[in-house]
Amino acid sequence: QVQLVESGGGLVQPGGSLRVSCATSGFTFNNYYMTWVRQAPGKGLEWVSDINIDGSRTYYADFVKGRFTISRDKAKNTLYLQMDSLESEDTALYFCARQREGSFDSWGQGTQVIVSA
Repeated sequence: QVQLVESGGGLVQPGGSLRVSCATSGFTFNNYYMTWVRQAPGKGLEWVSDINIDGSRTYYADFVKGRFTISRDKAKNTLYLQMDSLESEDTALYFCARQREGSFDSWGQGTQVIVSA
């Protein structure tokens, strides 16, 4: 059974940092591109970042470039998103997703990030 479980969200002040994680199981993690997407209150899903199979290539939405870093640990089957210089606009539910044939076929339940003073 494919499982993706996010963790690490919380409340952080503007300018602060947070690292969210996505622990995976039930599939060969190293065979898939992985993605972070987010959903702000009252808004639709928003793509944040992708990482390729071996972690050598990463891709970011313009609004997080230079502030967020995606990575993966193949030994732990875990995906990460390091978020620095957080802004109130980054407040959202953050989801990890597995990519397959150009679409997202498995999702986690999300972890809440709140950026507020």
